[in-house]
Amino acid sequence: MSYQLSDATRARFDREVAKYPFEQRQSAVMACLAIVQQEEGFVPRAAEDAIAAHLGMPPIAVYEVTTFYNMYNQRPVGKFKLSVCANLPCQLRDGQNALDHLCSKLGIEQGGTTADGLFTVQKSECLGACADSPVMLVNDRQMCSFMTTERLDELVDVLRAEAAKA
Repeated sequence: MSYQLSDATRARFDREVAKYPFEQRQSAVMACLAIVQQEEGFVPRAAEDAIAAHLGMPPIAVYEVTTFYNMYNQRPVGKFKLSVCANLPCQLRDGQNALDHLCSKLGIEQGGTTADGLFTVQKSECLGACADSPVMLVNDRQMCSFMTTERLDELVDVLRAEAAKA
């Protein structure tokens, strides 16, 4: 399947590429992936190939970046992506319980999305806030610390209310 970059997307890519010497234009790969995700909501596999062609790099090199970082969605996700840290410090302070509680409350399995498309819950690698564990990110942007079951319930309620206003 072919992915066509719009002129506007190419222009955004080119602004990112211009930040690097020509021979290092591949350094813009993360920015280009972020642009596609911003436009599409996720990074389709065919878009990785289009990015690779635009940057003059092998498609596998783009795929490696997409699959390494949790911030790139490889499939559509809910309006609120909840990424719960699964590394040891968080696990020692009820991180698995936090993940299990969210999945149970929302009626989905880890990695799943609610039927209404509001929530996706997934495990995350270390978020760098071990002293605040268990921790999680909302939509790869908002860090939430000390996530007890009560705080998780409150967060889900707040996010639901926010979605209802929109």
